[in-house]
Amino acid sequence: MRTLLILPPVTQTNAPYASLPYLAGFLRSRGHDVESADLNLDFHLKLLSVDGLTRIRAELLAKQAPPTPTLSLFLSAFDDYAATITPVIRFLQGGDPSLAVRLVDRTFLPEGPRFSTILMRPDILRLFGLLGTDDLAKYIASRYVEDLLNVVREGIDPEFGSIHAASQASFNPALKSLLRARETPTCVDTMFEEVVVDRMERTKPEVVGVTVPFPSNLMSALRIGDILRRRYPAVRRVMGGGYVYTKLRHLSDPRVFDFVDDLVFDDGERPFELLLENLAQKGTTRLRTWRREGGVITKGEPAADGNAVSDVPFKDLPGPDYRGIKLHEYLRRIELPNPVHRLLVDYPWNKMVLAHGCYWKKCAFCDVHLDYVGRFEPLHVDQLVAQIKAVVAETGRTGFHFVDEAAPPALLKALSIALIEQKLKVSWWGNIRFDKQFTPEVAALMAKAGCVAVTGGLEVASPRLLKKINKGVDIEQGARVMRAFSQSRIKVHAYLMYGFPTQTDQETIDSLEIVRQLFQAGCLHSAYWHRFYATEHSPIGRDPAEYGIKLMPTPAPPEGMFAQYILPFVDKTAANHDKFGDGLQLSLFNYMGGAGLEHPLQAWFRHPVPKPTVEGTLIRRALGAASPSPPPPGREVG
Repeated sequence: MRTLLILPPVTQTNAPYASLPYLAGFLRSRGHDVESADLNLDFHLKLLSVDGLTRIRAELLAKQAPPTPTLSLFLSAFDDYAATITPVIRFLQGGDPSLAVRLVDRTFLPEGPRFSTILMRPDILRLFGLLGTDDLAKYIASRYVEDLLNVVREGIDPEFGSIHAASQASFNPALKSLLRARETPTCVDTMFEEVVVDRMERTKPEVVGVTVPFPSNLMSALRIGDILRRRYPAVRRVMGGGYVYTKLRHLSDPRVFDFVDDLVFDDGERPFELLLENLAQKGTTRLRTWRREGGVITKGEPAADGNAVSDVPFKDLPGPDYRGIKLHEYLRRIELPNPVHRLLVDYPWNKMVLAHGCYWKKCAFCDVHLDYVGRFEPLHVDQLVAQIKAVVAETGRTGFHFVDEAAPPALLKALSIALIEQKLKVSWWGNIRFDKQFTPEVAALMAKAGCVAVTGGLEVASPRLLKKINKGVDIEQGARVMRAFSQSRIKVHAYLMYGFPTQTDQETIDSLEIVRQLFQAGCLHSAYWHRFYATEHSPIGRDPAEYGIKLMPTPAPPEGMFAQYILPFVDKTAANHDKFGDGLQLSLFNYMGGAGLEHPLQAWFRHPVPKPTVEGTLIRRALGAASPSPPPPGREVG
């Protein structure tokens, strides 16, 4: 049966999400007729075109939207936007590189509110260096694109890219948005439907599989299901991905199945194959596939007659298959002049997985009770090398993003040795734990094999809470591992967390002080603070009393439960964690630019905060006498 696999908006536009080529590769290896389509890219290219902007302008004028600064500039400078959108998109796709010279002189493009960062901090442009014309041009072009996307949010569809309806216990908010898009579509809704119909007419599939990795993808995925029901009622609609298997495990509202025929949970390869066999009348067995039958949701599992099926072992999967994906059309953008952050949104990486699940799987906040984390299955290094060679030959690109939960140190070491021995010149980065196995020798080996960056969780950066989290890493060890990578010229990004159960105001400020010292020592190049949320698939969600909190039950709505993942709770410590968010982010923005490292921590907050109790030489002592040179001073942003 001809099958179309779709990635819906809204995600990043620099590379296809990993689930698309992996599922396509598996199904093709089993002889299925499969085509892949990144509708996230197709939709953005339609929106960000002369025709798209013209239609947006016409609707803004017709509805007389309130004149925000973004909308006012768009309407008054429309001729400039219409004249520049095509060359800017072509430039971000890697074409017409000479346009960079005009972009950096700041006279070519209209500049909206997204350029306020430059106005607040003109020295930010100097971070790109005297010869950084191309990168600076991409940064300016990215500001321009964000201004245009904000025109959509402010004037056409305030829910564009929103996750609000996707996180509700009730399906009613999502249903209201879906009915609005069907009955009174905006020009953006119409353009989206045109993209879906165009792909359907060119592919003519019998089955459409939609992957929903994030909450921001849900509404467009359901809209695809609605469009297919109206225009192509014979087509089977299947939906899976990270959002489904983390948020919809308690689904009891059957109305969702007006927009999808089958929901697939956890790994989709074997369940999808069984579904195709069922549709072709070659079998009846189901695996983790939910559907509505007779008005009731049924949860398909292997039959009880002994005809059991199981997932395909990860080592037996063929790897990603990028055929049919238009890699040359993706947009390379720079949102921040930070070398690690740009890895996420700029370079067109080939996505690969070294190991299924996490080799540690003990962190208290993580979804360790779900299969995507709890089932650890690494590939053999020979398989990885073969897959890398195949992907390079197929895409012509040698950059790889390993999208593991946490790449195993031993496997990274073995892979590095194999890449060096076979003289494979590739560039790669991925997520790790700051594991003590990453010695200076291993870091140097990884750098020689093409590793350019690592990302890892330092989380609360608090000695007491790191033990409570069961991270298996302490501050001193984390600092030494970061230094090992930094000294090998591998960039380091840290995921940070605030608001953990029983965390005090003092511990939040002490954590910031530790992060400041890590930047000051040159161990960190980039970081981001995340607000902690308790989730039902984590040890905290399963045993809240152990972590000093009480969960607040979420009652199912009368029509049935829709999404459930984040668990409200009461913390006996009763700290107001939200008041720290802006100051924590502001401090990091400055630290990443080498600014404000000598400032007292109070400078980043508009309310009184405790003085740090952490020793001012904690990181220096952990590293010993030899430590990387600190970054050059910059100018802080208030």
